[in-house]
Amino acid sequence: MALWRAFLALVALALIAAAGFWVFERSFAQGASNLRAASNGRLDLFASVVEARVRRLEPVPATIQLNPVVVRLLQTPSAAHATAANDYLARLNAHLGSLAVFVLDVRGVVLASSNTSRRDDSLRGEDVSYRPYYLEALAGRSTRHFAIGSGGHAGYFASHPIYDGSRVVGVAAIKIGLDALEQTWSMLGAPALVTDANQVVILSSQPQWRYTSLVPLPTERRVDLQLAQTYGALRLPLFPLSVELSVNEDSQEVQGLLRGDEARVSAALGQGVERADFMVLGRSLDGMDWRVLIFTSLAAVRHQALVDGIGGSVSVAFLLLLALYWAQRQRIERQKRVAKRQLEQANLALEQEVGRRTQQLTNTNTLLRKEVAEREQTEITLRAAQNELVHAGKMAVLGQLAASITHELTQPLGAIRTLSGNAAEFMRRGNHSAAQDNLSIVARLVDQMARIIDPLKSFSRKSTARPEATDVGRTVEQALFLFQLRQRHEKVETDNRCAPGEWIAWCDTNRLEQVLVNLVGNALDAMRDAPHKTLQISAELRSEQVPPVIAIQVQDTGKGLSETDLAHLFEPFYTTKASGVGLGLGLVICRDIAAEFQGTLTARNAPGAGACFTLTVPLWQPSLHAPFPKTP
Repeated sequence: MALWRAFLALVALALIAAAGFWVFERSFAQGASNLRAASNGRLDLFASVVEARVRRLEPVPATIQLNPVVVRLLQTPSAAHATAANDYLARLNAHLGSLAVFVLDVRGVVLASSNTSRRDDSLRGEDVSYRPYYLEALAGRSTRHFAIGSGGHAGYFASHPIYDGSRVVGVAAIKIGLDALEQTWSMLGAPALVTDANQVVILSSQPQWRYTSLVPLPTERRVDLQLAQTYGALRLPLFPLSVELSVNEDSQEVQGLLRGDEARVSAALGQGVERADFMVLGRSLDGMDWRVLIFTSLAAVRHQALVDGIGGSVSVAFLLLLALYWAQRQRIERQKRVAKRQLEQANLALEQEVGRRTQQLTNTNTLLRKEVAEREQTEITLRAAQNELVHAGKMAVLGQLAASITHELTQPLGAIRTLSGNAAEFMRRGNHSAAQDNLSIVARLVDQMARIIDPLKSFSRKSTARPEATDVGRTVEQALFLFQLRQRHEKVETDNRCAPGEWIAWCDTNRLEQVLVNLVGNALDAMRDAPHKTLQISAELRSEQVPPVIAIQVQDTGKGLSETDLAHLFEPFYTTKASGVGLGLGLVICRDIAAEFQGTLTARNAPGAGACFTLTVPLWQPSLHAPFPKTP
């Protein structure tokens, strides 16, 4: 069975791969065909532009002999005739927009020209008898070809013989500039070049391609070109890329494929390419023996073909999975029918067993409901007792603080009594300003007493535990405020490292304050006889726990805890204080309060001396809990 499944998996993978390859090949062929059609359209447009800008001036040399001043110059050369011919040719050249129009005698010497100063083939007195355009015209044939002038400026030369009767007496030539064609590369949208009849690149969008040869030139041909100085003194290196071209003789279309290593093609094209594959398309320009080639990248076509191939593979894989799903579903349906029959048989036996046990469960359920009701009532009673015990713990703390509170309020009350009596006396005397000053002081003392009483009212409030976003630092400050007088009296140094706003916990604010009050009070009791009294309160985030918690540590410099204390510290009625002081319920209540808001309370001995109690409370998380209340 395992071998059969492996065989089927291999067959499926082969089908998926074959489908992807077939779709890739079809898509690549279609994409290449579309790209070829688009490139051919741009080539036709470019060829039309070249022919329109260059060939439109080819017939001009044939018309020059119609001007009598040219024929007179050739028949009887003289300075006057040369001046008249130069003037005519200059006006003609300016009208045509060509580089130069000039006339040669039968010896190949320029007799008249539109060019009177620039060093070139067209300069008057220049001997260009070695030029092919002169030799062909002297033989009675019109000709045209590309050449670099003797001044180093390239152009397209066209010539025509000048007759006197049936005898050739001179040659008329025109030099057409090619600079305007450099502005037309953008219409091709890809690297391109133009070659002449010698397969030499004469124009190109890539400057490094210019004056390179697409094919190796035979030695005798190079000699002829050097004698005619067609390309000046240039050596004509081979084209930097190996291009194999095929020419359709009927349509004169040229096409080929450029392949090569990526680095070499990138350097030759002057741009980065993903893969060195280019489609090469070309056109032969009618009557010019010129050929224009365009190099179009196949990267986009290959990428699209790859996407289509992947899509084909995914489609076949989907069909195979669909077939597998259908077969699996049929198998599951058969299994369901078998299981249904077995279930019906088991159901008959089960119904009999259910009937027998239903009565037993009914009786048991009645007993359970009664027990649940009793337990719920017990839990309500216990929770009420716990709340009363928590409130009693608060009242016990307030009782311990009563002397301190009385002392804090005695001084303001005495001052109020004196100031109010003074104010009455001042009013009797008519000194209202002094009376107003005394009453202002009385108002400030009343505010001071309110600041002392308000935390006590908040702390003593009897309320049901309700979790909320609680500022740990502010709660610590409120707990320390209750022991402010005692700390000053017992000379306790307080190191509070919990800044308000730094840690936000999720718990009941009032009950967190009660736990902290109990821990601070125990710490002060533990340091009663210590030579150096330091109370340190700090907090840290323990994000490694789930959910994350804030650990609040209350550390003193007392005598610390014994092994027995650590073992029984959180047992009811166990106390480390002197006999008759405390009931041993404070830490038990604190532990239960911490457990209510999913926290813990632990104790250990601090390094050096003293005890350290650690209270953990859940961290407030905006995504899980209610928003933090804004400060009014």
